Amino acid sequence: MYHLKPKFPRVEYPLVNNPISFDGLGIAPQMIGVIDRLKFKIPTPIQQKAIPPAIEGKDLVGIAQTGTGKTLAFAIPMVQRFSQRKGKGVVLVPTRELAVQVAETFQKIGSTFGIRNAVVIGGASMNEQIRSLRKNPSVIIATPGRLLDHMSQRTVMLADVHVLVLDEADRMLDMGFLPQIGQILKALPRDRQTMLFCATMPQAVAAIAASYMKLPINVEIAPSGTLVERLTQELFIVKKENKNDLLAKLLTQYRGSILIFRRTKIGARKTTRSIRAMGYPAAEIHSDRSLSQRREALEGFKAGRYRVLVATDIAARGIDVTGIEVVINYDLPEDAENYVHRIGRTSRAGHQGHAISFATPDQRNDVQSIERLIRTALPISEHPEIPLERFAAPTRYVFAPRRSHGRFRRRL
Repeated sequence: MYHLKPKFPRVEYPLVNNPISFDGLGIAPQMIGVIDRLKFKIPTPIQQKAIPPAIEGKDLVGIAQTGTGKTLAFAIPMVQRFSQRKGKGVVLVPTRELAVQVAETFQKIGSTFGIRNAVVIGGASMNEQIRSLRKNPSVIIATPGRLLDHMSQRTVMLADVHVLVLDEADRMLDMGFLPQIGQILKALPRDRQTMLFCATMPQAVAAIAASYMKLPINVEIAPSGTLVERLTQELFIVKKENKNDLLAKLLTQYRGSILIFRRTKIGARKTTRSIRAMGYPAAEIHSDRSLSQRREALEGFKAGRYRVLVATDIAARGIDVTGIEVVINYDLPEDAENYVHRIGRTSRAGHQGHAISFATPDQRNDVQSIERLIRTALPISEHPEIPLERFAAPTRYVFAPRRSHGRFRRRL
C-alpha cells in the first residue's frame, strides 16, 4: 500500500509564445532535423511544457487529455539522451495496442540515431521477445505483466535502466496493475529519471509519484474531464431493443470511419456480426482476440479496409487513428472517466470530431455522472424513424410502518 506524501512541488515551464517549431525547447539540432523530416511542425501544449524539463533529466508528472501528443513528449527526450550517452529506458503501458504504437513512434525518431527498441507484451511469442532483448535495445516498451514474466525468467535485467516512463498510468491502475507496477519500481535503480503521464490524477497515481519520484515537476495541460477541441456530442435516449435499428440509421448517415464502444466482448462480437450483416466491413478488438487478430483489425481500420471498428474499453486509450469521423458509445461506460477517453479517439490532431451516445431510459444517473465530469449537458437528439424515449422518473423512497418489522422503504 502506498501512502500519499505531501504534495510534490509544482514548477511551471511557460508555453512558448506563438510557437512555430520545436526550436527553443532544448532539443539538439540533429533531433530538430529528424522532427522536421517527420513533418512535426508545431509542438502541442504538453510537448512544449514537458520536453524542456525532461531533457534536463528531471522527474515529471504530465497530465493532459487523450490525443494531445504525450508520446513525443517523452520519446524525444529519451532518444536524445540515449543518442548522446549509453543507457536504457523502460516505457510501461496498459495495453498491447498502445505498446505497438509507442514503439512505432520510437522507431520513427530513433532509427536515425541507431536507437533500437523491443516490445514486450502478452499474447506475443516469448522466444521472439527474448531474441529482441538479447540485441540490447535502448528502450523496452512493455505491459507490466509480461515484463514481470521476463524478469522472473531473468531474460531482462533492469539494473542499468536510467529512464522509466509510466504512460497512461491512470489507465494501468484502473486495469489492476498496481501490484505489478510496485514490483517493477522496486527492482529499478533509485538513481533514475521517472516520467509519469496520464489523463487524470487519481490518488493512487499521486501516491506513486510521491513515493517513487524525486521532486517531480507537475505539468498539467487540462483538468480531469476536459474534452478535446473541435468535438461535438449528442445523446439518444433509446430502448435497448431499438439500439441496433438506430445504429443502422447512423451508419447510413455517416460515411467516414466509425469507432463503436461496447461494454463487453460478447456485445462487441454481436455488434460486429450485425454490422457485417448490414453490408459494412467491420472488425472487432477485445480481450478474446489474439494479438495478431487485434493488430490486423487496427491496421485494417487505419488503412480503410474496415470502415467500422467495434471495441471494448481495452482500446479506449490504445487507438491512435487520425480521421475517425464518429465515436459511438453503443453502451455507456461503467466509469464516467472512460467516456472522456473513448470520445478522445475522434477529433485528434486538430481534426473535427463527433461523439454519439446511446442511453436507455433507466440510465439517467449514468448520464448525469458524465455531465458532472465534463461540466456540460449532453445535447439530446431524436431520430425521426426511432421512437422517442425519455428518462424514467427518479425513484423515490418513503418510510412506512410495517406491523412486525418496524419501518421499511416503499418504492413510489
